[in-house]
Amino acid sequence: MGYNNISYGVFMKYKHALFLNPYIENTATSVMGLFPPTGLEYVATSAEGLADKITLLDLRYETDLCDTGKLIDFIRKEIDIVCVSVGWDRQYEEICGLLNLLPDNIPLIVGGYKATVEVEGLFRTCPGIDIIVRGEGEETIKEILKGVAPENILGISFMGSQGNEVVHNANRPLPDVDIIGAPDRALRRNKYYMRVNGIGVADLTFDSVLSARGCPFNCKFCTFNLNPLGQKRDYAARNVRSVVNEIEGIRANTILFNDDNFFTDVKRSEEICDLIIARKIKKRFIAQARIDIAKHPRLLDKMVKAGFKMLFMGIESPHDHILAALNKGFNSATIRRSFEVLKNYPIYYHGYFIYGNIGETKLEMLAIAAFAKEIHLDSITFQKLRIEKFSPLRKIAENTPGYHVTARGELYSDTYRHDALKKIGRQIKFSFYTPLQILKILKKFMVVKFFTFNEIFMFMMAGPSLLWSVLAREVKKERLGDSLKRIFVKNA
Repeated sequence: MGYNNISYGVFMKYKHALFLNPYIENTATSVMGLFPPTGLEYVATSAEGLADKITLLDLRYETDLCDTGKLIDFIRKEIDIVCVSVGWDRQYEEICGLLNLLPDNIPLIVGGYKATVEVEGLFRTCPGIDIIVRGEGEETIKEILKGVAPENILGISFMGSQGNEVVHNANRPLPDVDIIGAPDRALRRNKYYMRVNGIGVADLTFDSVLSARGCPFNCKFCTFNLNPLGQKRDYAARNVRSVVNEIEGIRANTILFNDDNFFTDVKRSEEICDLIIARKIKKRFIAQARIDIAKHPRLLDKMVKAGFKMLFMGIESPHDHILAALNKGFNSATIRRSFEVLKNYPIYYHGYFIYGNIGETKLEMLAIAAFAKEIHLDSITFQKLRIEKFSPLRKIAENTPGYHVTARGELYSDTYRHDALKKIGRQIKFSFYTPLQILKILKKFMVVKFFTFNEIFMFMMAGPSLLWSVLAREVKKERLGDSLKRIFVKNA
């Protein structure tokens, strides 16, 4: 099929372009369900004026169109070009199945992080795809919609004229971030707000802002700043005033900074906080940070005044040999010293950890929970080590006896296979999330004033039904007894 579905050479304006976030959640209580698909919104905004009509669909909230038949019927009747964001591993097979059901005569453009790193595999699995946009797509989508011939568009891949070879055009240079306008939030068909077990906490609304792109650090496990050829994307920050202007125009009261590290440039971060304070903007902010932020008390003071309530922090491991292998740039002693400072500020700290690292023992993995409590993290997420296509760790893993990397990038060893790692993950979970820790989390939310009184009331209303649904799910899976035992018996 190749690119023959796309009109090019002469600008023929599309009548109705669809920009689709294909992920479907059972509930919007997950973190992924709380925030809009920012990357897709940026691309859809760039397309404005190049199609008579633009529709942005987020299937997490489109109850009717979650039915595949209805969605396909809508596309067949209304749409003449489809642009889909494939950003994550989750639901990948289901999304590929959906892409294969789309009408053959309608151009299909696919982008997103997962699509970027799985170009050739995605073309094999979904032969109906016309173009895969690699990396940032704002400028690329303009050229596609203007009818520029595919061989002249930077940053895309497509099937060659013979249909048996993928053509990779040269990468598109990173544009100046200040020429990329803020996403047009008027394209949204719904609000993003907290829902607990079907009960909406309408007062707690969410949005996100991207103030910078790229990352200056070189953690070995991370490939989020690499294009399909393994080239690193440089850090580039937006103008401070444009960032605060965007924040000021947002209606939602809780804003996530999508930057890999919002505090990369400390002076710039202070300027943003100063401007938020000066304009008396009353929002709750969430951001990603490194532990280096503990070195800057003046910035931390300003963050508290500006309304920063929660920080996501990549800790990764309690062990120095693993931190060195991951090239984190700090050791466990530095982590401890940093949190001795950070714990004095009314901010909620959520830590990320990786387990199943090369050479890591079971006891070392299980130490995550105790270490997280020692340094006063409020909550944690822990994931098995994944090694993506261009990760510097791939060669190390492949050359380490007894270790294996699956086609999906999952690392396991002869000693700790998938089932063993899954069991260790459950032990970490229930060692950290004890009833006492849950109470501490609730107390911390009150201390940092993350929730208003009305929001707390709504959570209390949803609490009994939420608890019942969890118990029912555990009973259905015939593991309620095991779950309770893990909660109340240490290291069960």
